[in-house]
Amino acid sequence: MTNLTLKQLRYFEALARHGHFGRAADACSISQPALSVQIREMEEALGTSLFERGPKQVRLTSFGEDFALRCRDILRSVDELFDMARASREGLSGRLGIGVIPTIAPYLLPTILGELSRLHDGLDIHVREAMTPRLIEEVREGRLETAIVALPVSEPSLTEIALFSEEFVLVRPAEDAGKPVPSGEALRAMRLLLLEEGHCFRDQALAFCNMSPSPPRELMHGSSLTTLVQMVSAGIGVTLIPEMAVAVETRSAAVSLARFRTPKPSRTIGMVWRRTSPLAKQLLAISEVVRRSADTLRQSHQEAAHERASSFSAREPV
Repeated sequence: MTNLTLKQLRYFEALARHGHFGRAADACSISQPALSVQIREMEEALGTSLFERGPKQVRLTSFGEDFALRCRDILRSVDELFDMARASREGLSGRLGIGVIPTIAPYLLPTILGELSRLHDGLDIHVREAMTPRLIEEVREGRLETAIVALPVSEPSLTEIALFSEEFVLVRPAEDAGKPVPSGEALRAMRLLLLEEGHCFRDQALAFCNMSPSPPRELMHGSSLTTLVQMVSAGIGVTLIPEMAVAVETRSAAVSLARFRTPKPSRTIGMVWRRTSPLAKQLLAISEVVRRSADTLRQSHQEAAHERASSFSAREPV
């Protein structure tokens, strides 16, 4: 049998993941006909079909599904060989895939990337913003080296490192400034604006309000924290946002802010990576950069909050 090449295995994995020749070809930076030829040669070498081809998409055959599991293991092991070489060198360089959930990325990433670039000028950082389940899958399969997410993720194959905790802040229309702060139970009777399903922050907000993961249909949903805050500004309802998002999301919105009394809703942010990763030591060092970046961001927000409290007495202090 003709030997399969690593390049062919990567082409196969891309097609298995995207389920579409065009998107897989783009991901591999080759033409679609060239990808088709490589996949066909693999099938001829194996003596069986890997994909069922349809007019708009392709799907794995039964054999292809089993083959994909082995293929991902092989590619992950090969990547870890290169990571071993990287780990043996002084400093950290080369490509580094970092995943970040959407309720962290816009607020913390600029500080993190700036600090990492300053410390490791040979580092080629690739950021992937997605919801937690997708990021965990990509870290587990080796497509990302690490991810910054809300903990816990409880994935046995991953190492979890808690970095910091942050409270949730109540965002209300501007005219509600000074009103008593509702409890989590009281929020259940209000028009609560939530992120769409799939966001872990949505689940955390529901847990604080002691509501089921499938709340009543009359609750309204948004695709981003920006959308939620602007809806509050328009008088549509109230929402919760993480502390790190306050400065960015409320600076141009007619809203008031309030902190909850104990028990205060909060979340723990951390990093995850594969337990088998040869870059574990380097990733641990990067986690310290993330921790310091969060501290820097928190301090700057506190200073800005004090200034805002002095300038806009109608707003409740953050």
